[in-house]
Amino acid sequence: MMDRLPGFRDFYPEPLPNSDAWSADLRQHIFRCWRETARRYGFREYDGPPVEPLELYTNKSGSEIVAQLFNFVDKGERAVAMRPEMTPTVARMIATAERAYRKPVKWFSLPQLFRYEKQQKGRLREHFQLNCDLFGETDPAADAEVVALLIDVLRALGLTSEDFVIRLSSRQAWQRFFAARGGDSERAYEFYQIVDKMEREDPVVSTAKLAALRVLYEDVTTFVTASQPEPELQCVLDNLGARGLADFVKVDYGVIRGLAYYTGIVFEAFDRKGAFRALAGGGRYDQLIRQVSGGKVDMPALGFGMGDVVLAELLKVRGLVPSFANTVDLVVLVEDETLRAASLGLISELRDAGKAVEYALTPTKSDKQFKRALELGARHTARLERSGEGQITVRLKNLQTREEKILPAAEVKAALLG
Repeated sequence: MMDRLPGFRDFYPEPLPNSDAWSADLRQHIFRCWRETARRYGFREYDGPPVEPLELYTNKSGSEIVAQLFNFVDKGERAVAMRPEMTPTVARMIATAERAYRKPVKWFSLPQLFRYEKQQKGRLREHFQLNCDLFGETDPAADAEVVALLIDVLRALGLTSEDFVIRLSSRQAWQRFFAARGGDSERAYEFYQIVDKMEREDPVVSTAKLAALRVLYEDVTTFVTASQPEPELQCVLDNLGARGLADFVKVDYGVIRGLAYYTGIVFEAFDRKGAFRALAGGGRYDQLIRQVSGGKVDMPALGFGMGDVVLAELLKVRGLVPSFANTVDLVVLVEDETLRAASLGLISELRDAGKAVEYALTPTKSDKQFKRALELGARHTARLERSGEGQITVRLKNLQTREEKILPAAEVKAALLG
């Protein structure tokens, strides 16, 4: 039997065939929350191609990223890659079309992303991701707006300040720290990468790496421990506090984000219990659009990405996955085959009205039809009946209250919609 490729997922409708299966219904629930919350913040949805020129990623991240990509030479002899992230694509799109949009531009997308890397807990070779980006504004109010959106996306899924925290940091603060110790600006990114790995690396190794840059390990740890908000972060904290969101954030200079293109405030979302890797991450990248456009367009930008893999696991652990049993509004029971044509007419009318309606495609015993209605979690059943005078009526039954009504067929839609 042929199986799927390692690191990829099949998504099944509920009920799931086994405990390890991924739920298509849960994925759609997450997508609905993502879309609705982004819409409430005035963000508009966009999308881009799943395959891009390889150069788009190597220009931004260097040739070393190639080992992490699904890349190949296409039939036009072009070096291409399946997109590993969405930020380069949106930067390319904005650089091309920014004159067509009023600033600030607020966009979001739900791409499927691909990375050829070692599978780990919470990290596969593909995942879906919410990307939210804001372009054309340098004020920290924009940073606060994006962080607030991240908080409200997680709140929309039922998570609270007891479940997650946004750790705020600043590349600017770290740049000032590095410069004050005589750091070479050409080696700043090397310094950021060392700091980014300090939580996971042996202190002896980190100490040696920092010493090569003339930075003391103790100075770095003292700076992280204090995590005193510098001006750009204090503005964000005050803004979020005015929204009643102060409990969801804390300053933590241990967060620095490993990607080279970040230039200002950076942040990551973590579950409070520390059982999972980061739920989301992002920050300000004011130079990327200029880089992608070859210097033709210079526009400030910031944003975040939130993957579905870790998020789905957290929702399961917290008991926040809703029931997906009630997918059908009504089952039409066809017990009299001479009324099948009339039943199909009613089914079409109710579906046109937006109701999810099921029925037996072929002649089926009454008890099996009713059992199927219960299995589907239907709210109602409807059965067409013919009176002695030849009139057709509908017996409508509420499966929760067990209440039954006998109605003319023309009144069934109003009864269900009311």
